[in-house]
Amino acid sequence: MADFNKFTTYDTKKLFDELHTSANGLTSQQVESLLAKYGPNQITSRQFSAWEILLRQLKSPFVYLLFAAFFLSFLLGEAIDAVMILLFLLINTTLGFYQEYRSEKTLKLLNKFLVSKALVLRNGKEESIELPQIVPGDVMILTPGDKVPADIRLIDSSDLTIDESVLTGESQSAEKSHEALAAPAQDIYQAKNICFSATTVLRGKGIGVVIATGVDTNYGNIAKLATETHRESTFERQITKFSKFTLGLVIVTLFFLIAANFIIKKTPSISELTLFSIALAVSVIPEALPVVITFSLSLGAVRLTKKHVVVKRLSAIEDLGSIEVLCSDKTGTLTENKLSVDEVYSQNKEKTLLFANIVTTENQHNKSNEFYEALKELSIPIHEQLKTYEILKELPFDPIRKRSSKVILLDKKHYLVTMGASENILAISHPLSITETKKFSQWVSEKGKSGKRITAVAIKELISIAKDLDKLENNLTFLGGISFTDPIKPTTLDAIEQAKKLGVKIKILTGDSYEVAGYVATQIGLIDNPSKVISGHEFEALGTEKQHEAVLEFDVFARIIPQQKYKIIALLQEKLEVGFLGEGINDAPALKIANVALVVQSASDIAKEAADIVLLQKSLKVIIDGIKEGRSVFANTSKYITATLSANFGNFFAVSLASLVIDYLPMLPLQILLLNLLSDFPMIAVATDTVDPNSIQSPSRYDLKSFALTSLILGTISTIFDFVFFGVFVRISAPVLQTAWFMGSILTELVFLFSIRTKLFFLKSQRPSNALLILSTIAFFTTILIPYTNIGINLFGFQPLRESQLFSVLFIVLCYFIATELVKVHYFRGVKKL
Repeated sequence: MADFNKFTTYDTKKLFDELHTSANGLTSQQVESLLAKYGPNQITSRQFSAWEILLRQLKSPFVYLLFAAFFLSFLLGEAIDAVMILLFLLINTTLGFYQEYRSEKTLKLLNKFLVSKALVLRNGKEESIELPQIVPGDVMILTPGDKVPADIRLIDSSDLTIDESVLTGESQSAEKSHEALAAPAQDIYQAKNICFSATTVLRGKGIGVVIATGVDTNYGNIAKLATETHRESTFERQITKFSKFTLGLVIVTLFFLIAANFIIKKTPSISELTLFSIALAVSVIPEALPVVITFSLSLGAVRLTKKHVVVKRLSAIEDLGSIEVLCSDKTGTLTENKLSVDEVYSQNKEKTLLFANIVTTENQHNKSNEFYEALKELSIPIHEQLKTYEILKELPFDPIRKRSSKVILLDKKHYLVTMGASENILAISHPLSITETKKFSQWVSEKGKSGKRITAVAIKELISIAKDLDKLENNLTFLGGISFTDPIKPTTLDAIEQAKKLGVKIKILTGDSYEVAGYVATQIGLIDNPSKVISGHEFEALGTEKQHEAVLEFDVFARIIPQQKYKIIALLQEKLEVGFLGEGINDAPALKIANVALVVQSASDIAKEAADIVLLQKSLKVIIDGIKEGRSVFANTSKYITATLSANFGNFFAVSLASLVIDYLPMLPLQILLLNLLSDFPMIAVATDTVDPNSIQSPSRYDLKSFALTSLILGTISTIFDFVFFGVFVRISAPVLQTAWFMGSILTELVFLFSIRTKLFFLKSQRPSNALLILSTIAFFTTILIPYTNIGINLFGFQPLRESQLFSVLFIVLCYFIATELVKVHYFRGVKKL
C-alpha cells in the first residue's frame, strides 16, 4: 500500500517531482511505462471457475435424491439401474452447468458496457479514460457524484466534500482542502488533502494527483468483497417457496405410498419399491427449473442489451416486468435535452449572455453542458471577451441549491457568477422593484406554460475571495433570465401509450418548474390539465396521510429535490411495485429502495453502483421495451412451472395409486427416469418461446396460489387420462402397460406444453419458437421409436406395441389435448371476467 502519510505534507512542486508529473499531466509514453509497472487500476473481484459452477449444480435437494438413488441401486446390486441413474444425473448436471456457464460469460460480456470513466489531464489535454487505465502521477478532476477511483493528493479544491463512510463507517462527510499539512497525517481522518479510493464526491470540485492505484490504495488493502447492490426479488422468494413446497409434498406422498404398499401387499420387494419411489420423486421434482430460469434470464439480458439496456442483476429482469409505477425525470427521458435559446430577458442581453456562457462552461478545459451548447450559438458578439476570462474557483450545480457558481477573473476584476433556477437566483440577489419583479414573474410564467426551461443569471464583483463560495452567494446583481426550448422526443408519445396498455403508471419527478412540468406532461398525454401538478414545497406541507393520497393522485411532481424523491418512492412502495430512473449522487438512496433501480450510462458512479439496470440510451421507450422483456421472461417461466405442477403431479399421483392395485410396478424406475429426461428437453426450450401479446398486458406477479389452482384443475385432467391409459392396457401385460404408459406420459406432457404455452385457443397463439418445435419433435419421435430398439427392449424393459396399441396411445393423447384445451380456454375466460 502506498504511504499516503508522507504526501500530505508535500507542496505541489515536490508532489510533481516525486511522481514525475506536471500540471499538464503525464505523457502517453509515461502512462504506458507506468501501466507496465503498476498494472491496471482495479481490485480483481472473485471470478467463479468452471469447476465451481459445476459444483453449484450439485448443491440441490433434487440432486441429492438422484445420488441417493444411485447409491441404493449400487448397494442393492442393481448395477444397470445405478449406471443409468448416474448417467441421468450427469446429463442434468451438464445441462445446468452449460446454461450457468453461458450466463457467466454473458454477464462478463454485458459488464463491458458498464465500464466507468474518469476525467484526467494527459499531454496537456483533458481526457475521459476507463478506470483501469489510471496510473500514479495522473492529474485527475473530481466533480459531484464521482466515485474516487484511486488515492489522490489534492492540488486544488473548491468546497470539496467527500463521503468516506465506506472506509471510516462515519456518516459525517469530510471536508477536503489542497493545502499541505504541517505534519504527516497519521490516519484517514487527519488526511484532509487526500481523497481515498472508493469514497464519493458529495459536493464541490477537486483536482489532484494520483498517488496509488488498485491493490496499493488504502481501500484495496482492506477490500474483500465487491460492493455491488443485491436484492432478493419477489421472484426469487416465490421460487424458493415453490421448491420447498414441491419437495415437502413429494416426501409426504412417498411416505404414504411406501406405508400403503406394506399394508396392502404385506411383503413388497424392498429394493424394487425403494428404487421406484426414488424414481417417482425424481420424475416430479422440477430439476430443470434452475436451468429454465437461468436460460430465460440470460436470453432476456442479451435481448435487452440489443435494446440498449444492460442488466447488472439478472433477477432484475423479472422485477422489471412487475413494475406498476415508473418514476422518472423529464429532461432527457421524455424530452430531447437538446436545448436552444428561446429568448433572453434582460436590459443588457450581451452581458447576460457573456456571464451565462462563462458559468455554463464547466471548467477551464472547455468541457461544456447542454446549456453552454445552446448559448454559444448566440455568442458571436461576445466571442472575443470569452477568450479573456479565467476561472479561479467553481461550485458545480447542486440539485439542492439548484444553481452553480464560479469565481472568475475578467478585465482584471474578480466576479462571482451564478446561474440556476429563477426563484433561487432572485432569492440571493438585490431585490428588484415591484414592477420589475412582476414583469419578470409574468415572463417566467408565460414561458413555463409554453414548456420553456428558465434559468436566471446574477453576478457580484468581489474584493476578496472567501474559501467557501456559498458564503459569497448573497447580494448579487440580477442580470436577467434566459428561456430554452427542449423538444419532446418523437418516441415519447408512443412510449406513454404503450405504458398505458401495459398497465404501467408513469410519474414525473422533476426539478423543473411547475409550469414546464405541467406543459410537457399535458403535451405527451400524461395529464389532461397542466394544473394537475404538485410542487415539492406543496408536497412537504401536506400531512402524512395526505402525502399517501398525493403520491397516488398526482402523476407530476415539480421542483422536487432528491430527499423528496426518496419519500415519494417509499410511500408508493407501500402498495405498488416501483421502478425509479435516477442519475445523480443524491438519487442513490431512492435507487436503493426502489424495486427496480434504473440509471443512465452517464449517471454518477454512486448511482450506477446502486442500480440494477443501466440504460445506454436515456429514453422512456427503452424502459418500456425492458418492461415488455421482463414480462416475456416471466411468461415463459410461468409456462414451465404450470406445466411441471400440472403434468408431473398428475402423472405422479396416478402412477403411485396404480402401484397399489397391481402386483407389479406400473412403470419401471429406469423408464420413469427416461421419461423425466425426454420431457425435460422441450421444457428447457420454453425459455426461448414466443409470447402472446395478452401475456404482457399487466404487471407480472408470482402467485403460488394461482399456480396451484390452475395446476389442480389441469392436473386433474392429466390424472384422469393417466387412469385411462391404465384401464386400457392393464389387462394385457405388465410390459405393455409400462410401455404404453411411458409413451402416453411423455406425449401428453408434450401436447400439454403446447396447450399451456398460451391462454388462448392454441391455433390463435403466436408461433412457437424454433427451439421448442425442434426439441419437442425429437422427444416425440424418440418416445415412439425407443420401445422398438434393442436398447429400449433389453435395457429399459420396453415391449414393442402392436399397431392397434400404438394407435390407441396416440388417440388417447389427442383426446387429452382436446380436453385440456377446452378446460383451459373456459378456465382462463372465467379468470379474465373476475
